[in-house]
Amino acid sequence: MLQDLQDWQIEGAVAPWRKPGRVGLSVVIPCYNEAPVIDALLARLEPVCEAASPGDYEIVLVNDGSTDGTWSLIDAHAARSAHVVGVDLARNHGHQLALTCGLQVCRGDLVLVIDADLQDPPELLPQMMRLVREGYDVVYGQRVAREGETLFKKASAALFYRVLEKMIDIAIPRDAGDFRLMTRPVVDALNAMPERFRFVRGMVSWVGFRQVAIPYHREARFAGETHYPLSKMLALAFDAVTSFSVKPLRMASLCGVLFGMAGLALLGWVLAVWLQHGTVSGWTSMIGVSLIMGSVQLIVLGVFGEYLGRMYIETKGRPMYIVREVRRGGDGR
Repeated sequence: MLQDLQDWQIEGAVAPWRKPGRVGLSVVIPCYNEAPVIDALLARLEPVCEAASPGDYEIVLVNDGSTDGTWSLIDAHAARSAHVVGVDLARNHGHQLALTCGLQVCRGDLVLVIDADLQDPPELLPQMMRLVREGYDVVYGQRVAREGETLFKKASAALFYRVLEKMIDIAIPRDAGDFRLMTRPVVDALNAMPERFRFVRGMVSWVGFRQVAIPYHREARFAGETHYPLSKMLALAFDAVTSFSVKPLRMASLCGVLFGMAGLALLGWVLAVWLQHGTVSGWTSMIGVSLIMGSVQLIVLGVFGEYLGRMYIETKGRPMYIVREVRRGGDGR
């Protein structure tokens, strides 16, 4: 068994960033309508945390505006266990903002991010901690197999990471989600980043530090249905691209240049035919070209508008999320 995290509290040891009020290990879990899995999640997670960091850990469950009994279960577990921290958001803010809230609430020198659906095995924690003790700051899970998912889901996920790799300006690992173990300096760096449209796994790659992958087989959901349908996957992909790249703007400009040159060439051909006293034929095709060019112009305006809209929302300076209640086990509300 891995040596206890208590060794890390020694001044000048592996974790010199240790501060008063901290705990050795935090586990951050965004939850949205996860009532069927909360009990099973904690039943698997608590023994792993206790073995890795005896009595010196917290499990932060962030309720992201669930409409089932998720918060009631979290509140009950927080009342029972001094290691469970419940955070109830005022409404549904989305997975990435719920995760951000958990990262800002947690107090751990090490922070494990994991989903509530038990697709990512918490039993990998000792191996992750071993790699951190070897000097890595981020240990991220990299999927080598995905059980219980449709062929379309697997293909679209593979396509997403490969297209994203070509579109953005930083290296984001393929087939890696938010399942990862991070040291406190990495979490502090993430918490210092103020943007509202967040793609956390990309932000982790952006901050740098020493990072390493740990391959694993992703299991099927323990219960319930996925909360990431195609529409949310597309929204996440767009957030990823627009948060880390201006290539869509450059592509829009390139399309404008190419179609402008094509239009000039077509105009030259029309003038040449007219000077020869000929009749310009193909008006139907020209109308088709005009429609295509008009569509491209609208797409370009849409891309510019998307970036402008995000700038407008960011400049408002509204909080990323609203917390209704924080329930810390053992010390009241």
